[in-house]
Amino acid sequence: MATKQKIQNAYIDHILTEGKKPASIFSFAKKNKFAEEEFYKYFGSFDAIEGGVWADFFSTTIKEIQEQEVWLTYAVREKALSFYYSFFELLKKHRSFVDYSMSHFKKGLHTPIPLKESKEIFEQFSIALIQEGLESGEINDRKFISDRYKDALWIQVAFLLNFWIKDYSKDFEKTDEAIEKGVNVTFDLFQRTPIDNLFDYGKFLAQNAGFKMPF
Repeated sequence: MATKQKIQNAYIDHILTEGKKPASIFSFAKKNKFAEEEFYKYFGSFDAIEGGVWADFFSTTIKEIQEQEVWLTYAVREKALSFYYSFFELLKKHRSFVDYSMSHFKKGLHTPIPLKESKEIFEQFSIALIQEGLESGEINDRKFISDRYKDALWIQVAFLLNFWIKDYSKDFEKTDEAIEKGVNVTFDLFQRTPIDNLFDYGKFLAQNAGFKMPF
């Protein structure tokens, strides 16, 4: 009897050994000694397996960091950093698979099909993080913009994935540096800035148009 994990592992082993997807689900099932119908109990296609692997990367990372004792003591910026550092630490163990999968992503601004489920998982995590930051005052609430904060965090994932897959520095220390700098810049933008003060001042003047300067 094939299990979801067995099918997933067999698929990863095949693409890393052969450098390509199996010719068909039938041949894949036959090679791994399980009935074709067992495959469809868990997956609708090979792309679905790949998407599931990516989704596991995200959900596993989120679960592990949230179970850490220090999690509740972190500010939202630290929680975001914890996710990115832990996520890429996990990916180190699966770099060959990630390299293969990313090399087959279709180019463009759309989310690659294997990352569709992952994006949903990450967005739920991001929304909760951002809401916490808005409530604590760590993140500034901006009309029409606050709802897009989660997109900025997803773009950060995409940027760092492409950076990491091309990073050949010792123990991927350049990626660690990119995470620190990128997340800090992003959260600096999320926080109140002099531009916000300028907008508030302009709003105040507009609401008090009758006010006249003494000179």
